Amino acid sequence: MQNFFHAREDKQAVRDRVFQLLQQEDFLVQATILEKSKAQPQTRTSKARFYQYAWYYHFKGTHRRIVGNATELLITAASVAQKKEQRSFTEGVRDVLSQYYGAKVRWETDHPQSIADPCLQVADYCTWAIQRKWEREDLRSYDLIRDKVRHEYDSWSHGTKHYY
Repeated sequence: MQNFFHAREDKQAVRDRVFQLLQQEDFLVQATILEKSKAQPQTRTSKARFYQYAWYYHFKGTHRRIVGNATELLITAASVAQKKEQRSFTEGVRDVLSQYYGAKVRWETDHPQSIADPCLQVADYCTWAIQRKWEREDLRSYDLIRDKVRHEYDSWSHGTKHYY
């Protein structure tokens, strides 16, 4: 039995109730879509490299809306099992943020367990709904959060070649 919400594993009745609660809350979703099979081989040499590209494209499309004039950022992502992978992830974020902000913005990354961060659980539900929309054309859950989605961009929509 899990002690936190996880959209993929929760029963439909639980998902229905969570989405009902999310509809009442005030938050925004900024989503950048990357269809993994369209990722060129150099983009997916490692998991860390792929996610570095994901951060780059996400910040490229949304950083002014997300950061504005902030001078400090806390980048929170789901826990990463291995310290080496966590360091690689953090290094990728560092590279991307330095491209956009240089030394103007101070930042840190945090990798809590989902059970310890309700916002990660909300993010999981939102990304699950967006993934279902894009992969299966299933709008049931997406329609429940549609008014929260302020930015949704398919970075590789122009690509037609699938590498696997």
